[in-house]
Amino acid sequence: MKMNLESLLSRLSKLSPETKASWGSLTAQAMIEHLTQGLEMSMGLRSYPMEVSEEKAEKLKAFLYTDQDFTKNIRVGFVTTNAPLNHEDLDLAIDAFCAAFLSFEEYQLSKTAQEEPLPVHPYFGALTKNEWGLLHQKHIEHHFTQFGL
Repeated sequence: MKMNLESLLSRLSKLSPETKASWGSLTAQAMIEHLTQGLEMSMGLRSYPMEVSEEKAEKLKAFLYTDQDFTKNIRVGFVTTNAPLNHEDLDLAIDAFCAAFLSFEEYQLSKTAQEEPLPVHPYFGALTKNEWGLLHQKHIEHHFTQFGL
């Protein structure tokens, strides 16, 4: 399923600051800010060191091409738990997420996205435009499911 801003906004309309996660410790706002940071990483606006070998990253990358979901309560070293929030409230965080989503869509169409080096993910390594799209679909769906969206 290809995500678009309209479908994301429809689902996000059900999210409130009081919405509790079905698992994990993220608040609604922290989840949205976390997704925004993932979008920023895919455009080269954030970077993190590799946490696995290149060989393991290639094996992990195969996951992007499956129908498998991320495991609940998955932990990765580059994500800080209880990180300070970047926005004053959930609505502002959602606005920033939407802006990042649109920027990612534009980036995907840009010449920059065609050039090397590609932004690197700490577990999946260098990803193509298509692979970043697959990762975002899985990642967004994982957290939207976490919050019942």
